[in-house]
Amino acid sequence: MKTLLPLLILLLVSCKSAKNATSTITVNEAVLINTVNCPENGDCTIELLPNSSLEFKKDEFGNLYPIISEGNKTIFKYIFTRKSAPNTQDSNYSEVIFAELDAAISEETITDEALETKKLTFGRLCFCKGETGYYPIKKGEFKITKSSNKSFKIDFTFKIKEVPQIVSNINETVCVKSNQTN
Repeated sequence: MKTLLPLLILLLVSCKSAKNATSTITVNEAVLINTVNCPENGDCTIELLPNSSLEFKKDEFGNLYPIISEGNKTIFKYIFTRKSAPNTQDSNYSEVIFAELDAAISEETITDEALETKKLTFGRLCFCKGETGYYPIKKGEFKITKSSNKSFKIDFTFKIKEVPQIVSNINETVCVKSNQTN
């Protein structure tokens, strides 16, 4: 017992938490990447727009539309574009997911009603009578984790009840640009 006590004291003194250097990532210039995980028969991109602001306005019919302007946030924009059917008019189909992130992107997890704080919005753009437009995302989980000094991972699972959707999960690592060449 006498030898155990000094050992425990030594263990307590020697264990201290490691200091986390920086837990945020700042996007200094626009980023556009093709994603790794994309639904079949389509192409997906992620765009980060620094020094921007996202606002949704309503047109004369009450439909939402996005306005991106200069600001102090970083806009996250995910676009799924389905490959058009050959020799078919009006077969264009896209889904867009917007989020307004802080300029210094930090690790966080938000769910359901709190998704509104990041202006998470789903857009369905197609020749789909009565089933197109932008809709606030009210059900889901949005998680950002830091991967490295220049990258972060987004895990986002969500469901829209207003219109059918193809994209319901985004799981991507995003690298921000640096002064080095890729």
